[in-house]
Amino acid sequence: MTAERTDDRGLATRIRERSVIHAYKLATWTLGRVPQRASWEVSSLLAEGAYLSWPARRRATRASLAHVLGTTPDDRRVDRLARRMYRNYGEYVVELMRLPTMPPGALVREVDLSAADEIEEARGLDRGVIMVGAHLGHNEAGAASVADRGWHVSVLGDDTEYRELFDHLSRQRAAWGIHLLPWRNLRGMYTALRRHELVGMLVDWGYRPDGVPVRLFGEWTTLPPGPATLAARTGAVIMPIAIPLLQSGTMRYRGETSPLIEVASAEPAEIARATQAIAAAMERAIRRYPDQWWVFKAMWPETAQQKERLLARLAGYGLSPESPAAER
Repeated sequence: MTAERTDDRGLATRIRERSVIHAYKLATWTLGRVPQRASWEVSSLLAEGAYLSWPARRRATRASLAHVLGTTPDDRRVDRLARRMYRNYGEYVVELMRLPTMPPGALVREVDLSAADEIEEARGLDRGVIMVGAHLGHNEAGAASVADRGWHVSVLGDDTEYRELFDHLSRQRAAWGIHLLPWRNLRGMYTALRRHELVGMLVDWGYRPDGVPVRLFGEWTTLPPGPATLAARTGAVIMPIAIPLLQSGTMRYRGETSPLIEVASAEPAEIARATQAIAAAMERAIRRYPDQWWVFKAMWPETAQQKERLLARLAGYGLSPESPAAER
């Protein structure tokens, strides 16, 4: 019976994955033939409908955006911001799915990458560069623009749920010069950084009780230890980056960077310091573009017990509840 149940689960997973990949390809084909403005309007309405009909995601989004606005989740301002974010996200998804049908280089021409000078300067240190950011704006546009300059770029992607879709997206990204690494491929990350290449990582995956404590918008939460730990062990530098959508001008997106973050060792206090600097850079970007922060998970502890456990872990990183946040 156990083996039979395992087979059933495997078959169900394969059926689900095939359904997802076929739906994705059909949507890509369709969006490539529908006028852009019309697809934006439809996707925005669908995204806002998802916000209204998906209570769990709606609560998580509102809880996180409430921290950004410094208020409570039931504040009407939070609801307005969340609706605007979901509508923007609908447009972003359309842009993402239209990419395979766009002419080569079309996406790159829409990105103001003046920040490439800072990236070039970091590469000139003859070390790996870890580009960290949040799910904000159009990170794919930034990665494609960087790769278009002939720089080797590897980006971490989540391959844990839809393996066939991950493989499909990997082939697409490879056509832009981007190497998509599976989430747990530590060897691939180390190899890229030791070759002094660029590795992109997103850090806002929701609150994790085993993450590194940081202050974000004045409240304690956690961020993954990965970027700081990788930098400490490979000698790489960390460069926070964001690719927001612009509201005016000839370019649709702009690359924005923050000062480089050095990590001197893998000691907990040093990892905490560097991760706090990442949090501060992420906070600056979110403050400027809160309606482009694609946040669908709770980014802060939700219960009193979670908060207590987080505060109890601060001492292990040389922190205290009164520890100041990094300079904003």
